[in-house]
Amino acid sequence: MNEEVLRILRMVEEGKINSEKASELIEALGAPQIQKNAVNYGERMLRVKVNSHDGDDVNINIPIKFVKGMLGSVGKLSFGGENGVDKIDPQLISEAIDENLVGKIVDIKSSDGDIVEVFID
Repeated sequence: MNEEVLRILRMVEEGKINSEKASELIEALGAPQIQKNAVNYGERMLRVKVNSHDGDDVNINIPIKFVKGMLGSVGKLSFGGENGVDKIDPQLISEAIDENLVGKIVDIKSSDGDIVEVFID
């Protein structure tokens, strides 16, 4: 167990936090690192990376300006999963862009090994 998890468990032992809060903190430790950055839209890209279990790889780089213009006109985007189970809400991507988030914002892994990742750079 890493040091951060042990610290959180000690805080539960000492009664400083409850188990629900500890669970949230431990979950946050494993979350992808996303950082805020003030970057001009003109320089930013939305990257979509798809790796299928069949060996098909797709890498798409789209300028953020274009993405912002298109997000309002599309519904939910489906990536793999049975009957479109795994969906990405364009509103969430739009909010991430507006918040100047940088890093991995979507990470989908299907049961048959397909992987879809969306990054803002």
